[in-house]
Amino acid sequence: MISLDRRSLLAGAALPLFAIRTRPARAAEFNLKLANNSPATHPQSVRQQEAADRIKAATNGAVEIQVFPNNQLGSDTDTLSQLRSGAVDFFTLSGLILATLVPPASINGVGFAFKDYDTVWKAMDGRLGGYVRQEINKRGLIAMEKMWDNGFRQITSSTHPIAQPADLKGFKIRVPVSPLWTSMFQALGASPISINFSEVYSALQTKIAEGQENPLTLIQIAKLYEVQKYCSMTSHMWDGFWMLANKNNFAGLPPDAQAIVTKELNRSALDERADIARLNGSVADDLKSKGLVFVEVDKPAFRQALKSAGFYADWKKKYGDEAWGILESEVGTLS
Repeated sequence: MISLDRRSLLAGAALPLFAIRTRPARAAEFNLKLANNSPATHPQSVRQQEAADRIKAATNGAVEIQVFPNNQLGSDTDTLSQLRSGAVDFFTLSGLILATLVPPASINGVGFAFKDYDTVWKAMDGRLGGYVRQEINKRGLIAMEKMWDNGFRQITSSTHPIAQPADLKGFKIRVPVSPLWTSMFQALGASPISINFSEVYSALQTKIAEGQENPLTLIQIAKLYEVQKYCSMTSHMWDGFWMLANKNNFAGLPPDAQAIVTKELNRSALDERADIARLNGSVADDLKSKGLVFVEVDKPAFRQALKSAGFYADWKKKYGDEAWGILESEVGTLS
């Protein structure tokens, strides 16, 4: 967190970038914390560390960002509270979990809304993402322009394959702490259980939950295949991470440093997107080799089940006509 003393010390530190670069290397004047909930080996963590390294070099050591992966600073909800208080400076968080503070932030996770990545990035780098960033800004946070990819989510199970909506009836599935996830799986007849990701493996191992849903890369990295048998390729939801900053802490950086931090974090977001795209081509084969049985599903049947249950109509009311109109302008009619 940036202290008032440091702000005062650097009240005149809005130096031209060349001035920062030509000074001798020095101890960091801004020691910042960046938290995420991904394993240290996940592309998100790797690319965030690269951004931190580039930021330190470009500011000649004035800005040093320490990356804390894998919920090291607490659960998602705990870390979001720390971000809001200023104890944490940056945090990458799923919009679906951020929705506990910023309700429109979960709109990218509406079930079966996005058919492919072209549709995702057109919307989230465009009007829909711009709308959500404005809403985030109203809550004392800043969202960087480029979202980080967490991927399309697939359902895994330890008990039976999930191929059609009826297979989810009474199914105990772990979901993140988010109303949209809970609502969607309830509409499909399942019994969702909200658990933070750091506890997912043990919840599956002890049968608290029969299954879970996550992108293939995370299923691989977190070794969930060790405690699951089937993987149903539902692609039921696209999930991404907003790079969030505490507004006051970020404003305490000199303008040149703000520009460098913004540029490098957005650059790493694009690098991470490319990483996930490459991994998607090989992860399925690796998971199959580890014994996970892949199941093809009837996606139109799931979408129709949500429509029949009133899921889309309910969430249209919750998001409001403006947000829902922007979503449907990008993905087509849902409700």
